[in-house]
Amino acid sequence: MKKKLIFTLLLVFLIVFSIHAQDREVILREDFNNLENWKPLYFPKIKEHTLYYVVKKENESFLKAESNSSASALVYKKEFNAYKYPRVRWRWKISNIYKKGNALEKSGDDYPARIYIMFKYDHGKASFIKKIKYSLAKTLYGEYPPHSTINYIWANRQHKKNIITNTYAKETKMIILQAGSEKAGKWMEQEVNIIEDYRKAFGSEPPAIASIAVMNDSDNTKEGSVLCIDYIEVGK
Repeated sequence: MKKKLIFTLLLVFLIVFSIHAQDREVILREDFNNLENWKPLYFPKIKEHTLYYVVKKENESFLKAESNSSASALVYKKEFNAYKYPRVRWRWKISNIYKKGNALEKSGDDYPARIYIMFKYDHGKASFIKKIKYSLAKTLYGEYPPHSTINYIWANRQHKKNIITNTYAKETKMIILQAGSEKAGKWMEQEVNIIEDYRKAFGSEPPAIASIAVMNDSDNTKEGSVLCIDYIEVGK
């Protein structure tokens, strides 16, 4: 009788797991065995860059980002359709927060952990003024910047609002997922729906094509920290 009960429970688990796996169709999975799928992003006038590299321990690997009064990012080379695959999941860990960090001020716009969701700019659909603005930006970066961006962050503290407009660019909305040092040093699992979050943040529909970037920056606060990311995946 006991064996029959165990077998029944196991069968139910396998069925539920199978259904759940189908719901969680994944189109993109990065386990950071190397950085072949990533390209660096540097910012004008910032000479010190964050150091990104892969760490391998036994059968696992993860991304490590060390920032020391520095800033730069890694951008994933492949794009995806955000409406078809709106869920993004990842596992991250920080060594410490930035004590001088403040999402409401330019001087404190530093975070040990950022996951960017960048929505693609379409030059053909832009207004005349926006075309001029983005063309000027292209001369600085070598390519068009995103139309708009959601920036999931690990802030140094909570704010009254969970969604904050970036102090440097109104096209970027900061969403606080983690805050404070209580969970520093611990692996944290995150899952977001980028379409739902975009609607909440901007009050409009996002462009369909999106891409991902990661960053640890401390150029404003002049502090230092280490970010680790175990994996990132995009799916339904």
